[in-house]
Amino acid sequence: MDHDRRAFIRNTTLAILGLGLIPRSVRAFYQPGDTKVRLGFIGVGLRGQTHLAELVLRDDVEIIALHDPDPAMMALAQDLLLKAKRNKAHEYTKGNDDYRELLKRDDIDAVIISSPWEYHIEQGVAAMEAGKIVGMEVCGAMKLQDCWDIVKTSERTGIPLMMLENVCYRRDVMAVMNMVNAGRFGELVHAQGGYQHDLRHVLFNSGAPNGYGDGVEFGAKGWSEAKWRTQHYVDRNGELYPTHGLGPVAVMMDINRGNRLTRLSSVASKARGAHKYISEHARGGPSHPSASVEFKCGDIVSTQIQCANGETILLTHDTTLQRPYNLGFRVQGTEGLWQDTGWGDTDQGMLYFEKPMEHNHRWQNSKALLEQWDHPLWKRYATQAEGAGHGGMDFFVDHAFIECIKRKQPFPLDVYDMATWYAITPLSEKSIAEGGQVQEIPDFTEGKWKDRKAVFCLTDEY
Repeated sequence: MDHDRRAFIRNTTLAILGLGLIPRSVRAFYQPGDTKVRLGFIGVGLRGQTHLAELVLRDDVEIIALHDPDPAMMALAQDLLLKAKRNKAHEYTKGNDDYRELLKRDDIDAVIISSPWEYHIEQGVAAMEAGKIVGMEVCGAMKLQDCWDIVKTSERTGIPLMMLENVCYRRDVMAVMNMVNAGRFGELVHAQGGYQHDLRHVLFNSGAPNGYGDGVEFGAKGWSEAKWRTQHYVDRNGELYPTHGLGPVAVMMDINRGNRLTRLSSVASKARGAHKYISEHARGGPSHPSASVEFKCGDIVSTQIQCANGETILLTHDTTLQRPYNLGFRVQGTEGLWQDTGWGDTDQGMLYFEKPMEHNHRWQNSKALLEQWDHPLWKRYATQAEGAGHGGMDFFVDHAFIECIKRKQPFPLDVYDMATWYAITPLSEKSIAEGGQVQEIPDFTEGKWKDRKAVFCLTDEY
């Protein structure tokens, strides 16, 4: 990697995205002459740029076209390509609907959708209708019908979709999954997860040219995600971002592959964190216009889920109060218990196995055991993943997307997973509005879950 490219990824991608990307060597996964995947990007804001920064390092990917109505984000994305010594991508910038022109191209095999949440389903449906394979970023559905629409479109067109849930690839999560598959936890009984992440600087952000800015603005005056994400907190009360917490434990519990989610009940606390943040901020204050906004989404949203095979899952959404980052994973079976305590490093977590620990009722630091049970994918690709976004997770999710396309293999996280996980949001909203009433979770596989086999990370290749 030449000096300019190395410096760009360090100074620009790290500063702008703040997601732990550091320069890495270009690594060809296949010999010259093998298939290249030709990509379009719908949405090249900060999340889209992390995918772009990862994929420009691959010799088996061509970046053909980009859509985003924000000229500043488009410029940053094109700069990524320029400094990576890639050709400039074709631009589609004429409003939110200009992605449809991108989809008319016959030189694109697949698209990655990283747009604001409210556009995901519409854009995913349109992409599959146009014959483009879809990599879909995470969020929750706007309404339950969205989930059926994306499933039925994939089934009708035969075009696959991969859910780009990167936390399923977190190193400690995959080591625990390895232990679950080997029976170390016995029969699983309960799991917990969530999105417990102080996002106030993201939700209220007046912007800066080189990264997250400072301030209390959102909407038209906001920067990056504050332009659109914060409005969901104003308008909606529910589990707005379920998949980071649900995805990893759903994989461990074979959801949609021998098991399924059946019903949920949600409750929400009062909403105080956002108002307090604005009122006390140096650039805000009690008289600032943002301080008069009433936020509908409770500071803590708790969702209980039941499974067909008898397990329970507890999700927590906690993003508008002060707190350290922690997704709060807990995996509990008849023989063991794992509890996540931090960023996902192998030395931040606790394990308890009653029999080998001789009933001592004391936690054991997870580091040694999780290193012992390190997943074969991490053993194989740890060097390539070093420095990739989100502690290396982004390498694996993008790697799986590209490799499955090239090999014509089923995606490890597919359209049924996406629909099921996305559905938690509108169902939680309905449950909260009805005082915590239980809501039935549809079977988007329509019975196929009984015979579908697990495929997630069962090889050491993708």
